[in-house]
Amino acid sequence: MRTIIQTDQAPAPVGPYSQAIAASGQFIFVAGQIPLDPKTGTIVGGDDVAAQTKQVLANLDAILQAAGVSFNDVVKTTVFLADMNDFATMNAVYTGAFDEAIAPARVCVEVSRLPKDVRVEIDCIAVKESP
Repeated sequence: MRTIIQTDQAPAPVGPYSQAIAASGQFIFVAGQIPLDPKTGTIVGGDDVAAQTKQVLANLDAILQAAGVSFNDVVKTTVFLADMNDFATMNAVYTGAFDEAIAPARVCVEVSRLPKDVRVEIDCIAVKESP
């Protein structure tokens, strides 16, 4: 069973992917989010990785809420950075979204380029408790 999660509170997909998918009613796979403003479709933050990370997390939060879960339900994230020198700045913002005691597993990698030349992209997997 698959349910597509779609909200206008986060940017619409700009390619062949969904904002998120709930699989078997328990796992929610959220597509990588970049710092797009969902209302204007423009990049937020310029070259400021902190501002970009804040918008990315807001987009993830909107999608997770649309799926009926929260950051507390996230079990895995992948962080893509255009420059690993931005890690500490990104991490300072990222830390505010997750309770350290139950923080998700995470991978962080530097990549040669991200969509629209942003500095950060994050995806996640959440688990929704069975009723």
